[in-house]
Formats: sequence, C-alpha cells, structure tokens
Amino acid sequence: MTLTDWRKSGALKAHKPSAQELRKLLALADRYLADSQIAGLSADGRLHAAYSAALTLATVALHASGYRTNSNVPGHHAVTVESLAFSLVLDAKVIRRLDAFRKKRNRTAYEAAGAVSEQEVAELRALAAKLRTDVEAWLRKNHPGLT
Repeated sequence: MTLTDWRKSGALKAHKPSAQELRKLLALADRYLADSQIAGLSADGRLHAAYSAALTLATVALHASGYRTNSNVPGHHAVTVESLAFSLVLDAKVIRRLDAFRKKRNRTAYEAAGAVSEQEVAELRALAAKLRTDVEAWLRKNHPGLT
C-alpha cells in the first residue's frame, strides 16, 4: 500500500496542515517523551507514553505529507505507524518494531497489566526520541514552510 492507495481505500483523507498545528503536535510528542521518564509511573504507563510520542510523531509526518487517518476506519494507528515507510522512508525493521510496540500497548491497555519490561520501555523511548530528531530534520528539509 502507498499513501495514495490508503486514501483511495478510505483509510486516509487529504489534509492541509499548518505550521502551528505541527508545532502543537511536536510539543505534545515532547510531553509524552517526558512522561515516559517519570520514575513513579508503572512500566506499562511509561510504555504507553513512549508509544503515544512515537504515534504523534508519525502523525506529524503523515500530516506534513498531506494526509490524516480516518479514525472511523479500524486500524488507523497501524496505518499511521506504517505510513512512516512513505513519509520518512523509515526502515521496515524499525516500522515492524514500532508496530510490535503498538500491539504490546494495546494488550497492556485492554487485556493485561504488568506485561511490560524496563528494557521494552527503554527501547521504545529510544526509538521515539530518535524519531523526534528524524521528524524535525525531515520537516526542515522537505517541508520548511511547516516548521
């Protein structure tokens, strides 16, 4: 699938973002990254925060590319994560890892508490922090009017 294919299928909609919108989303991602380091929060909670940061950053890239997900279509988080292959041209291995964390986050949010290790929190937080740096550099290079 490509972004255009997802739009044709109804999973994505055309979107014209503003610089202000993207700045707010980046600030939100920064807050989630900070929350993912709160020592008193459970590992599950810190993983959720790190995942939210990564998802928000993927949303920034998707919006800057001219699309947004259709939240009425099941799997919109998966589409947002997978869209990084087309926006940032992120390596498939990294996308698979982010998708595995998406599934882990879903399990811990809806099925089982205490299933997250400190190593997983650290790994996802590192992925999200790198994604933050990569998204900002990508925006400056490819969409300077939106920075």
